[in-house]
Amino acid sequence: METVAGSVTHDPPPAASGRQGTPLIVTEDDELLDDLLRLCAAAGATPEVHRFVHDSSWEAAPLVLVGDDAARRVRGAARRRGVVLVGRDQDDSGVWRRAVEIGADHVLMLPDGEQWLVDRIADVAEGVGRPALTVGVIGGRGGAGASTLACGLAVASAREGLRTLLVDADPLGGGLDVLLGGETAEGLRWPAFAASRGRVGSGALEESLPRLHSLRVLSWDRGDCVAVPPQAVRAVLAAARRRGGTVVVDLPRRVDDGVAEVLAQLDVGLLVVPAELRSVAAAARVASAVGMVLRDLRVAVRGPYAPGLDDREVARLLGLPLAGEVPVESALLRPDGGKEPPAAAARGPLARFCKGFWERALLEAGAA
Repeated sequence: METVAGSVTHDPPPAASGRQGTPLIVTEDDELLDDLLRLCAAAGATPEVHRFVHDSSWEAAPLVLVGDDAARRVRGAARRRGVVLVGRDQDDSGVWRRAVEIGADHVLMLPDGEQWLVDRIADVAEGVGRPALTVGVIGGRGGAGASTLACGLAVASAREGLRTLLVDADPLGGGLDVLLGGETAEGLRWPAFAASRGRVGSGALEESLPRLHSLRVLSWDRGDCVAVPPQAVRAVLAAARRRGGTVVVDLPRRVDDGVAEVLAQLDVGLLVVPAELRSVAAAARVASAVGMVLRDLRVAVRGPYAPGLDDREVARLLGLPLAGEVPVESALLRPDGGKEPPAAAARGPLARFCKGFWERALLEAGAA
């Protein structure tokens, strides 16, 4: 047993299973009820409240909050996961005995455990299940094509019917919304989240962002803000991942505190490397910095190839697994960049590469 945020816990709550619904509160303590209702409101949940146990509600609720005053009344209820015994008296040693009697997973004392409880209630309200498969794309050198690949991966993911969020983590990159042709689209950009602390609602985040090509995009505006505090980056990306599906992040080549927060939440990183020696040398420095935080970093090689190089040799020189050769779409080379976003043509070479990547990555994630 370990103490976490004022609570003593056993196993994680059942929200991880993806059950979504209304939490249940069982208490006759009006003061405690007021506090629990306040915490539910902060988490965006409307609970069901009973003074006594009703079998149907007890069994159906994804999370049950039992006031310490009600512990005796619920001793005869069926044992289940996701029961939290909530009290106030830190010096009452009998609370642990009562928790065992009702089969509680957690014992939580207010006010110390408030933030922990808000997070658990919010998980229930949002129906948290498997987190999004989160992929970061970074260039081995400037102009490597990382932003193009990031957009292509997001477009391909959305085309497969997956909930998809594309995150622009490079404030000096010009904006991925521009690359997708949506710079005037309504919705929030990064500066709006600069003051975010604690937990950001994943549903609210998704609904607030511009929708382009069947995916959501979190990009930068054209204002003067070029940095967001690391804690805000952490909160926003965590909210994005809780919605499931896929998250694609376009990363800058430098690793600052904000980028380190992103790297810590990635499942896979793709290092885009043009196949020439100077690019390989530059990419080795990027890989060294990124690899200090991200374990699964793979190389995506882009031609044309310098003499003596191929995709396997580039991967060998960098000491990284090979994700494949990133093809170039001729339409993207035109001065106007083409009228469609990267990988928009489902049968185009970039779309085929991106689809193959997702098939492999999702299979690996399912097996993990």
